[in-house]
Amino acid sequence: MKTIDELLAEGVAGKRVFVRADLNVPLDGDTITDDGRIRAVQPTIKALAEAGARVVVASHLGRPKGAPEPAFSLAPAAKRLGELLGADVAFATDTVGDSAKATVAGLADGQVAVIENLRFNPGETSKDDAERGAFADQLAELADVYVGDGFGAVHRKHASVFDLPARLPHAAGYLIATEVGVLQKLTSDVKRPYVVVLGGAKVSDKLAVIDQLLGKADRILIGGGMAYTFLKAKGYEVGISLLQADQIPTVIEYMERAEKNGVELVLPVDILASADFPDLKTKAPADFITVDADAIPSDKEGLDIGPKTRELYASKIADAETVFWNGPVGVFEHPDYAGGTRAIAQALVDSDAFTVVGGGDSAAAVRTLGFDENAFGHISTGGGASLEYLEGKTLPGLAALED
Repeated sequence: MKTIDELLAEGVAGKRVFVRADLNVPLDGDTITDDGRIRAVQPTIKALAEAGARVVVASHLGRPKGAPEPAFSLAPAAKRLGELLGADVAFATDTVGDSAKATVAGLADGQVAVIENLRFNPGETSKDDAERGAFADQLAELADVYVGDGFGAVHRKHASVFDLPARLPHAAGYLIATEVGVLQKLTSDVKRPYVVVLGGAKVSDKLAVIDQLLGKADRILIGGGMAYTFLKAKGYEVGISLLQADQIPTVIEYMERAEKNGVELVLPVDILASADFPDLKTKAPADFITVDADAIPSDKEGLDIGPKTRELYASKIADAETVFWNGPVGVFEHPDYAGGTRAIAQALVDSDAFTVVGGGDSAAAVRTLGFDENAFGHISTGGGASLEYLEGKTLPGLAALED
């Protein structure tokens, strides 16, 4: 896999360099609520621009259905990128149409443009190889060189991620190189004890990675909505908590394998529970009780790990040498249910371990709760991509960058 430093050494001045970034940032209207992904790709874009490249930045945002949707426009991301670069960033109002062609043609050496959301074109996500390839052909007309740096999308077999690199000389950007280097530390020659914290809503989203980690991790701490399927598998009442009953047999098998393999699989011992899901808009005070994990009332839903679990999990992290965390352990968007996720983040900060926050909602939680990003070993930009890498899957976007 060619590095961007090798590409820069060959010279990019005057060349149109297509950077597949991940600008899929959360928006409140036109306001970006977390610009972490834009900041993460900035070093690659800046290095190319300073070397005299004509940089064409492309990304998806959200899940539009193959046609323009104003709510998913990349215009706010383009504006923020310009602020971070301290330079004007041109914006094309389409992907491969007249605006994109004119915008790219108008770039001078060292200038940057962003084209509109790639998913406004159905060819980007098509499962039909020919349709995807046709869109990649159109994108290739905008560039001379391809740089892949959208780690959050490398697990997708999409036109701009998988097909386009085959049509242009290509290299990996700084972000992808960093992300892959970090993930290699979690999969080979891992420093132990190796502790994994898994949260999030659905246990089904994490089954494949748990399957792999049962042979690699020393401890797996479970939280979030997925915890209630584990608690139900132990025979506990979980009330109206999130539950994937069809996954209970698999969860039971995993708990048995964990015991057999000597892996500590740690579940919550107490829960914050309520009959009402919190108002995340106004963040009105929540009405909840703290109960033991085996005593959730039948009319209540678990929404965060309790104080005893927070202490327990912090103690399980304290002596770790490596920690990977993916998924909040409660509804952190509401202050009354953010305590568990805050406790996990603080435990990572307090440890002497190499700590990795596995992207997605975990990364958003760290920033929302006000933690210094530099206090963690690494904050990933790709939740799904990180998990699939740890599952041992071949990621299309990485495979496409191999020579």
